Amino acid sequence: MTIRRARRVRRAHGGGSVRGSLAKALTVVLAVPLLVPTALPAPAHAAEPPPTAAGSSPGATATAVTGPSARGPAVAADWTPPLSTRGRWIVDADGDRFKLRSGNWHGASGTWNGSGSRDDDASHHAGENSGRVPLGLDRAPMAEIIDGFLEIGINSIRLPFSNEMVRDTTPVTDRAVAANPALRGLTPLRVYDTVVRELTAAGLAVILNNHTNTTRWCCGVDGNERWNANVTAAQWEDDWLFMARRYRDNPRVVGADLYNEVRRSVWDDPNWGLGDRHDWFAASQRVGDRILTEADPDLLIVVEGINWTGLPVDGLPHGRPTLEPVRQLSHTLVDSGKLVYSAHFYDYTGPRHSGATGLGETSDPRYRDLGPAELAATVERQALFAAAEGDRHFTAPVWISEFGAGGREETGAKQRAWFENFTDLLVRADADFAYWPLVGWHQDRRGNGWALLHWDTAGRRMGVHDGDDWRSAAWSRLTGTPGRTGPVPPATRWSMLAPDHGDTVQSRRMRALPDVDPGARKAVCPDGQRLIGLARTGNRGLCSDAVAGPAGAPSGGFEAVRDERHVEGGRDWAHGYTKFQCPAGHAMTGYGVRGAAVSSALCTRIPGGAAAAPGRTVWFDRGDNRGSAPAGGDFAHGRYKGQCADHEYAAGVAWTGRLGSARTPDALYCRPLG
Repeated sequence: MTIRRARRVRRAHGGGSVRGSLAKALTVVLAVPLLVPTALPAPAHAAEPPPTAAGSSPGATATAVTGPSARGPAVAADWTPPLSTRGRWIVDADGDRFKLRSGNWHGASGTWNGSGSRDDDASHHAGENSGRVPLGLDRAPMAEIIDGFLEIGINSIRLPFSNEMVRDTTPVTDRAVAANPALRGLTPLRVYDTVVRELTAAGLAVILNNHTNTTRWCCGVDGNERWNANVTAAQWEDDWLFMARRYRDNPRVVGADLYNEVRRSVWDDPNWGLGDRHDWFAASQRVGDRILTEADPDLLIVVEGINWTGLPVDGLPHGRPTLEPVRQLSHTLVDSGKLVYSAHFYDYTGPRHSGATGLGETSDPRYRDLGPAELAATVERQALFAAAEGDRHFTAPVWISEFGAGGREETGAKQRAWFENFTDLLVRADADFAYWPLVGWHQDRRGNGWALLHWDTAGRRMGVHDGDDWRSAAWSRLTGTPGRTGPVPPATRWSMLAPDHGDTVQSRRMRALPDVDPGARKAVCPDGQRLIGLARTGNRGLCSDAVAGPAGAPSGGFEAVRDERHVEGGRDWAHGYTKFQCPAGHAMTGYGVRGAAVSSALCTRIPGGAAAAPGRTVWFDRGDNRGSAPAGGDFAHGRYKGQCADHEYAAGVAWTGRLGSARTPDALYCRPLG
């Protein structure tokens, strides 16, 4: 069974946001069989050597693509890879701010709508048949297309691919690469290799984007709703490791955008933290850590929020959570400074509007119905808060990785006003962004007007700055306003630990060592951070490197404490309670739990030793005790919490086993640093 997909709000729209939408619950019909996870063959090129440092595959080195523009005066600004993050900013290897002024070059993840012949242009989105490769390679030399990106102010490319593309052994058609004959006979993945190589050779940063499972147009109820909708979770992870390893010798491949627009399928919603097979938080956390530890430690890990949950029917719960769940449950990667959050916004969708017209349409407002002030407040609530609010466990750069609007043929006053308001909002927020899409087709200056650059069958280009595109001024403001530039000082890191459903060992060092508390769920801070806060129930913790900087050099000792052997005589800091206290010179960097009960304290030596001066007891058994202005944010929403001051470290945790107690943490022992 499937649901009948709702009529699309706009045939020639851009790239995002439940674009076929979800039909009403009563429109379930026997139409097309549901897609279920299937076992796919091994990647077609798994046995091939990975691309060279230039980004190409051995054997494809003869496919260097040139053309009339052959990399003319347009050159990307100089920057030094790899990229990382400092607070809300993305920085290069020199510590200078690198603002993602990006665009989406779509096509490799598919343009087929899912019905009709794949060879028929009419069966492809907006009639634009990409031929399973980035769009436009049939109409213009790749060098000309890339020069066009540079000319309009782009410095980075979000490059979609599908899991199916990774294994696709069918060569691309000659037609699909007609303007780039050196690509004839290659598989889609080999073409993708060449595109990556040429983009990075031009100085552009490339963010790999797993857009879909199958090579077809996204989105709606299309069998690509979740990362594991049409492949298994294990295959999805393996594909990511394959792709990250494939380009790890190309330093300008800078990011892994894990999955596009996670949303509801016919029967099920995705969730953020429930621990089941639909848990996008857990899946993205796991594959992000695997990419960093098993494939490429230099990549940024881009996690998009949830795009849609619920049935779009007035009176039933539904909406677009986007990044709002991050405030209460944020990612802590094994390598700090690699997390970027992302979100998508289009005028025809809304916070609770699917974007559909007719079936699946509700009475909720669309983003284009909001005035400038309300739009700004809504976008901040849904996404930009993570960048706007500093010194929180969720603070990270936010990349608006899809937004866009119709071009020359868009006459709607609301649509035009939305684009102007939204681009001005991005300018004021100094936000990282990626326009959807960069490339499109036109004929006699008519066609899908969403792209910023269009080519016709004769190879003639129509661009956003050709004088008749109403978006030109707004685009110039967006790309021409530099925002913050130059050096960004290191930022204090605050990290949440959430062993809700299993281990949260975010220390590379501890992952390489034997289990310190077998049978317990372990939570360990990233290397260089120490435990600074703990919740009484719910097992959440807070880590930081505040004031003192790194805690726990790789060569330092550690100990899992399960008794009171290190409690000094005359310093009973929690009388009548069992105390797990670290030895002298050690700070808590983790803990173990069994059910709700604390079972151990992981203690790590602090470089240079730690102060042995008496500490203080922070009780949180009857309410929050976090100081007057605690940094780090609410790391355990709705729970009692205790937190040491920024100049302190947690040296122990106390609990009681008396009748009626669940042996949950009741107090922290906080000692001064230095």
